[in-house]
Amino acid sequence: MRPENWLVGLPLNLQKIPNGSFLLPRITSIPLLNLDKRLQNWLQQDWETALHNTNELLAYTLQFIPVVQAVNKVLAKIPSEEIIWHISRLVEAPFDWNLVRFASTSLEEQLKSDAVKEFFILPRSWRERLQARLLTDPCLDTPARAAAAGFWYLHEEEPVKATEAFAVVRSLLYGEEMYTLAQTLAAFHEAKEPVSIAAVQLPTFPPEPLLRPDTWKAITSLRRVVEDVQFVNRSVSRSAKSLALNRALGELTNILNQADTLPQAERGLIVDIAQTWKESLLQIAGEVGAVTITKPVVNPYIVGDPVQGNLFVGREDIIRQLEELWVMGHQLQSVVLYGHRRMGKTSILVNAANSLGSGLQLVYVNLLRLGDTPQGVGEVLMAITDEISQAVKISPPTDADLLNLPYRTFERYFKQVEAQLEGGLIIALDEFEKIEELIEAGNIPQDFMGFLRGLVQMSSKVAFAFAGLHTLEEMTADYFQPFFASVIPIHVGFLTRAATRQILANPGEDFLLDYTPEALDKIYALTSGQPYLVQLLGFQLVRRYNDFVFEQGRSRSPVFTVEDVAAVISDSEFFKRGRYYFDGVWGQAVRGANGQQAIIQVLAPHPEGLSLDALAESTGMGSVQLQAALDVLMRHDVVAENEGRWRIIVELFRRWVLQKHHR
Repeated sequence: MRPENWLVGLPLNLQKIPNGSFLLPRITSIPLLNLDKRLQNWLQQDWETALHNTNELLAYTLQFIPVVQAVNKVLAKIPSEEIIWHISRLVEAPFDWNLVRFASTSLEEQLKSDAVKEFFILPRSWRERLQARLLTDPCLDTPARAAAAGFWYLHEEEPVKATEAFAVVRSLLYGEEMYTLAQTLAAFHEAKEPVSIAAVQLPTFPPEPLLRPDTWKAITSLRRVVEDVQFVNRSVSRSAKSLALNRALGELTNILNQADTLPQAERGLIVDIAQTWKESLLQIAGEVGAVTITKPVVNPYIVGDPVQGNLFVGREDIIRQLEELWVMGHQLQSVVLYGHRRMGKTSILVNAANSLGSGLQLVYVNLLRLGDTPQGVGEVLMAITDEISQAVKISPPTDADLLNLPYRTFERYFKQVEAQLEGGLIIALDEFEKIEELIEAGNIPQDFMGFLRGLVQMSSKVAFAFAGLHTLEEMTADYFQPFFASVIPIHVGFLTRAATRQILANPGEDFLLDYTPEALDKIYALTSGQPYLVQLLGFQLVRRYNDFVFEQGRSRSPVFTVEDVAAVISDSEFFKRGRYYFDGVWGQAVRGANGQQAIIQVLAPHPEGLSLDALAESTGMGSVQLQAALDVLMRHDVVAENEGRWRIIVELFRRWVLQKHHR
């Protein structure tokens, strides 16, 4: 302990040196007088600079006790909302991680425990009993101690305990983020084999801004590994397995190569997870093997038509809602699937019948095929009865009967079908805005929707599924009012990032091409998960690969990169091929509130968005008109508001507007 050294330095340390430093004896562990108070002053005045100084003290002196005391006293005074941020700076690069440990553990109790352990005069059993009485585990009784314990447990690679600690401060600023971070790492750490990796269930990630962005970047990579391992486990195609496995191994290698960028607290834990997973996946790599491409790749992506099979992903939530309304209930409920153009509504209807079990039959009618129906409502009912007859195997009424006495003839046929139904019948009317067009043109009577509603009221076995751009409330009230109270609206929005990735990377069992993670992220950033554009980009990338390799005879990697994506969207033909989507969204913006197209034109040059005031100034619109137009555009998934700024959601649509309609 060198007390003589402490005595020699005592007079000097009662004086403050002009530059703010102290003359400290370097080889005594006896706490110097007033050192903890001076450290407290430093820490209260400038937390980060003072932490640097405390690390210097720990590096060049033995004054650990006053440093711990000073840090703990200051932490106890910090407001709760600031505590996690302050401790995150404390754990940034501590010279001694015991400083973090004793921010939640009693240093006095630990010193007593160490003393008892070294007291060899006592029998070992006595020493163990005495040590058991001392509280040497981290305490969670205050926000400061709980937060410090959470970071300490992460450093010690005990994420389950870290989750418990961060649960105490979950309600504080950054508390939910750290709780979710620890919870996620705990799930990753528990998984050791491919089967358990694929079974990992992840919580929802917190929104930005984030306290630990580098850690979340690594966690996102690990999440992609989970998705790829899931595909490896369920796929029967050797080529698909090989590509997914290579992607997963590439992600893990990148994490390990960039480990130095991770925060110290989580670094060891994440590296351990990545190494464990990599070793586990390498064991099955030999079983999967490699693939060679010797002929043009069959393009699996579908542009425009309804998708089925492996490409129908990301709509599990909607199918689940339909199951609740059509399979689990006592009475079938009519629904309206609404969303902007090319969002996948038709694909949902086409695939719903296969997803909902044998007890339910779905009849699909595309109303766009009706044309102008010069023969009136009989033609509409003719199209519906034709599809019903194919599903239930009951011959439809004659065309003449439907044209001469449409309502009565259809009602009789409907009763005949209903009487023979063993389960339920869903009549799906796609592009239902066509009904309004026909009513407004005078081709079918205004009471048509009321007639359909009357049919549904006749039977609990039959319901309608409308699919279109709008909710029924947005349509002309006089026409669709009969269904308002009984139709359940279901919004069909953008695909998630994970679903977008699955569609692109795993579109079929024998798909031999692959994407870098950065390319997949770029496509999602460009499309926001808009299904039609996702399929279009994938389709064009495959075409480009086949042309480059098999038409031009040039060699290239079978892995698509960000540069490949940029080349596809830079081609002048890309936006021409996507015109059905772009023109559709642009044209839809003339319906409803006035000024929608003007808002889109003003927003197009600003990918970061504009404030409401800037929009009002640029468009010259009043606040009421502007908000009404924004509400419609937001409801139709064209624009979104974030932190007071409005922006166009789909980046490719924004670029198209700049090319075609920039003011």
